[in-house]
Amino acid sequence: MIIAFVGTAGSGKTALTGAFGKYLEENHKVAYVNLDTGVRTLPYKPDLDVRKSVTVEEIMKEGYGPNGAIVESYDRLMDEFDHYLNSILELEEKNDYVLIDTPGQMETFLFHEFGVKLMENLPYPLVVYLSDPEILKKPHDYCFVRFFALLIDLRLGATTIPALNKVDLLGREELERHKRMFEDIEYLTARLKLDPSTQGLLAYKMCSMLPEVSPPVRVIYLSAKTGEGFDELETLAYEHYCTCGDLT
Repeated sequence: MIIAFVGTAGSGKTALTGAFGKYLEENHKVAYVNLDTGVRTLPYKPDLDVRKSVTVEEIMKEGYGPNGAIVESYDRLMDEFDHYLNSILELEEKNDYVLIDTPGQMETFLFHEFGVKLMENLPYPLVVYLSDPEILKKPHDYCFVRFFALLIDLRLGATTIPALNKVDLLGREELERHKRMFEDIEYLTARLKLDPSTQGLLAYKMCSMLPEVSPPVRVIYLSAKTGEGFDELETLAYEHYCTCGDLT
């Protein structure tokens, strides 16, 4: 089973990859893949690490700025694409789980040919899109997260489940509010209908059609610190691979 963690910088991808991997190692063989050319330290030992080929730090010494170095690093990785694809496929054959830690700059993975081509050639990868509670301030923010997960699914051609990370930082009432906004589309739509702003109107129209365009997936709630949601994520991965992808 291949699980890729995707999210913006600071969303907790790397910490979650390490913590979820340790959880799985209690009963399964787990392999780790690091695709972040800019990361300096990892909480897990990668079985495959793109930094052995190129790093952002090395490229910046050539005169590139940080953003340019990130893009250039992936341009160079394309020269070794077959090596990385075949290596991940070999890890998938030898292990129960392969966990893929994607770049901190999510757009690098989503918009560069390397990330898209890789996901298209892997067998039934499951993508976990991590969002941070800090971005969820208004009703239309929840609409954004749900639709962005759909866009990742569309871009990568892989089943994508939205996940709220770092839930250990939330109080019980706050977490329940997030869950209601994510899970009760009728409630969210009703809240959006009361918003007279242009953003509110757009979000209302989008969320009104969410039940029609969204595949049968559910939001999960995770914490690398406490392990909350790990059992549900493992179950979702099993359902994805073994029960025809029905994630309701």
